[in-house]
Amino acid sequence: MKIALLYALLALVATVANIGAQDLVIRVYGGMFTVLASVVVGTGVGLVVKYALDKRYIFQFRPRDMKHDGQTLMLYTVMGLATTVIFWGFEFGFHYLFETKEMRYLGGTIGLMIGYVTKYHLDKRYVFRAEAG
Repeated sequence: MKIALLYALLALVATVANIGAQDLVIRVYGGMFTVLASVVVGTGVGLVVKYALDKRYIFQFRPRDMKHDGQTLMLYTVMGLATTVIFWGFEFGFHYLFETKEMRYLGGTIGLMIGYVTKYHLDKRYVFRAEAG
């Protein structure tokens, strides 16, 4: 239960980083594909934040060297592709249905919550399996 609460807290931190980065892009860039650009940037920021938090606090992962850390980040990213489809599906779906920034962010948050639960199980089984405590 303790790990679930910690994971939820860290997922919240990564969600705030993701949505915050999206909002920053929306505020500074008003060109074509603004929403797409904001979602891509937010996804990248959220990925890096979540990886750093997960590897240290959830899986107590200590890479052997930078190459090992990079390989693990790549596998972590690949496992995140399916969950990104969930996240983007909710975010773009809410954007299409409700046509407001606030509802798009709500959809993104819901998609991230569902995706993070799925991602935990994928990461535990495939990414950090040897290092999981």
